[in-house]
Amino acid sequence: MKTLPLGVEPIVAPRIDFDESKSLIGLSHDEVSAKLKEIGIPEKQCRMRAQQIWHWIYFRGAKSFDEMSNISKDLRKKLSENFDVGRPEIIEALISNDGTRKWLMKFPDGQEVETVFIPESDRGTLCISSQVGCTLTCTFCHTGTQRLVRNLTPAEIVMQLLVARDHLNEWPSPSEGRLVSTIVLMGMGEPLYNFENVKKAMHIVMDDNGINLSRRRITLSTSGVVPEIYRCGEEMGINLAVSLHAVDDVTRSQIMPINNKYPIDELLTACKNYAGLKNSRKITFEYILLKDINDSDEDALKLVNLIKEYKIPAKVNLIPFNPWPGSNYERPSKTRVVKFSKLIFDSGISAPIRTTRGEDILAACGQLKSESLKARKSDGTFLS
Repeated sequence: MKTLPLGVEPIVAPRIDFDESKSLIGLSHDEVSAKLKEIGIPEKQCRMRAQQIWHWIYFRGAKSFDEMSNISKDLRKKLSENFDVGRPEIIEALISNDGTRKWLMKFPDGQEVETVFIPESDRGTLCISSQVGCTLTCTFCHTGTQRLVRNLTPAEIVMQLLVARDHLNEWPSPSEGRLVSTIVLMGMGEPLYNFENVKKAMHIVMDDNGINLSRRRITLSTSGVVPEIYRCGEEMGINLAVSLHAVDDVTRSQIMPINNKYPIDELLTACKNYAGLKNSRKITFEYILLKDINDSDEDALKLVNLIKEYKIPAKVNLIPFNPWPGSNYERPSKTRVVKFSKLIFDSGISAPIRTTRGEDILAACGQLKSESLKARKSDGTFLS
């Protein structure tokens, strides 16, 4: 895998104005073809032209039709007059001391989302948002303190990947040695509450005529929307991560209100029956460790028993709590975290401790929230 230079100063990319209502990004092949037919391109040419445009958008990263050199000037002009392939405004482009990058982007209606890139020795992970805000109100999550504004469109979901690759100079799309080698739907929002748009966006990302990212390189993280878990396995076939965070219904309901609707038994039953699940392809259970809440030896052993009781091929991703302004929780001691991990490992289940990344720029797990939203609230200009 390629590596990034460290110590690079964050540079906010110049704004590339775009009209999302005219954007071809986020549309399927057939939808692009239909759009071309609407502006008078002969029907026999539409499919071929759609494939050309798709290649330029998703393989070469074109931000304007002028870049599409194998399309005639007259047609490029016509495309420019009717459609758009530009990018949203980048409000902030931050880089952490550990190399993690975070982009805050604004869409034409003024709504904003955060996207995070985490470079590691063996892969580069892009954490994508699926909603503006969140409706779940998990008490340990910063995003949960921001009300849900709306779902992101397929274009806005895909756009986050395009923006990251723009900044990382990763065009044309490489087949090997990718900087962005893995996508996790773990940013702002609950992706399964925006199922159709997430599904459409991921099928675009997986399409072998463009970005061509394997479904095994994509992980969707859910708080436990049980009915859509079944659909996710059947209709997308991507990896599943489940935010468990507690081993009994009382504790989980206190920190994750969604547990009142889909309790642990229903959730683990859905995980057990996830399409394509096998020993070589496991469910990841995410478990945020909160001091004196869910971090005891008893909790660790009960977690092991649950996984074995439901016979789920699984691994556990332990996440020491990442503090954020106003939170009431504390991170357990390093000794406690290591002991918790060891108890699970000793039972034969993998339980690595996630290294906190990007904490200095509030890019760590559970910390994402619109910086500009917080600024507007503090100066009294936020509109509820």
